[in-house]
Amino acid sequence: MFGKKRRPIPPPHPRRRPRLEGPLTLERVKEQFSDCVDFGTRELSLWDRPELKVTLCYVVGMARNERLNDYILRPMATDPTLREVDIRGAYRRLRDGGIYNMMVLERRDLDSAVADLINGSGILFFHGVEGVVLSCMTVTEEKRAVSAPENEPSAKGARDSFVESLRTNTSLVRRRLRAPELHIREQIVGRQTLTPVDVIWLDGIADPETVAKVEAQLADIDIDGVLSTGNVEEYLTGQTRTIFPLLAYTERPDRFADGLVEGRVGLIIDGIPLGYLLPGTISQFLRASQDKSDNWIAASTILALRYLCLLITLFLPAFYVAVVTYQPGIIPTRLALSIIAAKQEVPFSTIVEVLAMLVAFEILQEAGLRLPAAIGQTVSILGGLVVGTAAVEAKIVSPAVLIAVAVAGIAGYTMPSQDFSAALRLWRFLLVLAGGIAGLLGVVLGAAALIVHLAKLESFGVPYLSPLAAADGAHPVLSAVTRGPLPRHKLRQSALRTPNRRNQG
Repeated sequence: MFGKKRRPIPPPHPRRRPRLEGPLTLERVKEQFSDCVDFGTRELSLWDRPELKVTLCYVVGMARNERLNDYILRPMATDPTLREVDIRGAYRRLRDGGIYNMMVLERRDLDSAVADLINGSGILFFHGVEGVVLSCMTVTEEKRAVSAPENEPSAKGARDSFVESLRTNTSLVRRRLRAPELHIREQIVGRQTLTPVDVIWLDGIADPETVAKVEAQLADIDIDGVLSTGNVEEYLTGQTRTIFPLLAYTERPDRFADGLVEGRVGLIIDGIPLGYLLPGTISQFLRASQDKSDNWIAASTILALRYLCLLITLFLPAFYVAVVTYQPGIIPTRLALSIIAAKQEVPFSTIVEVLAMLVAFEILQEAGLRLPAAIGQTVSILGGLVVGTAAVEAKIVSPAVLIAVAVAGIAGYTMPSQDFSAALRLWRFLLVLAGGIAGLLGVVLGAAALIVHLAKLESFGVPYLSPLAAADGAHPVLSAVTRGPLPRHKLRQSALRTPNRRNQG
């Protein structure tokens, strides 16, 4: 009665094979699209011969009207050889070159014919030819134009970004990596969305085992829809008990191509304007695409500054709570007197002040993200000024708390990856609680727990702390927090297990 409650067993998820049953006939196709207002047909007789009757089926919006007219209807209306053949001869003539189309396929089952219709192809039914149709590629290419990246701006470098069209994205990668070793394999994920997902890698550079693992993980995904990034991220990594991201993503094709050259495996999903690079490591989330464009001394300084900001955003609020609450003796005398004077009229304890300001900071940030861009920044700035100033003047929080929380929040904005920054903010709360409970000892124990947690993480067999925890002679630990001159980077990271570690002469 009081035993451990068992998790309910989910109902079965049946998979119908084939999805559509029955013969491949015009009546079955019309029945399948009976409630679809965007389904259209065009019936015509070739050269006014009633025995040469053909029906063209298409889906409005998925197929391009000009291509239906120019690639299919015009050849059938102008080909003089169709005057002297029967319906089977007309079928063979159009199949073997009479249709002006790069891709004309024979379809002999209802599943594939309907799938081609949904994907934008035109389907030709020949009355008198049973069980087979011609599928002609007439897909529309309407998409958002390639524009400058919004979240990863470039001062020195390319100004194009991924869009929602899969083939456009692969072409952006091909333009940068023209080597024939660039391989692209495609899998369909999602029972209802049937979303194409492309796995991209450089043969001879990427680890074949990693490529095989990625393809196996994709094949094991059995969900109804792939409509957001989380539908693939959580299934691929298999790690659901960590807040830290294990897959790096970018909207810049140049950074994506650079990751492939390093020996990583890329992933592009149709409908999502991002490219994923895996395995993901902590150093990858702290590097920006601009680092390789700047002078190596400036880039190294900025990279080291990011690591310093990582420590500040994680530990500054917790350190403040621990010191003020349990170890005030280590604070300089004048600073301690200033803090004590400011806290005399504040009714709350230090940990309550810090937690309240951290929560207020998160609320303002979330409000700024969810509101339209035109007013989101204004609300965040005004909210921060009003809430901070009013809280100090009302003696709800002390000025030192406000400064500590604001500095920690601003330091967190230096992280190039928003997912990684969100993970740091969550751990910041946990470290504040640890500092409020056990002082500096609690902060140290919390830091140790964080390090242990990160050390346990792996992304497709690669340690998450690499190269900090998997350094070799060619890539010392210092290379993780600095960026040396590019001509000296002779080898790729050993942690990626690339067959060819040499990347330049």
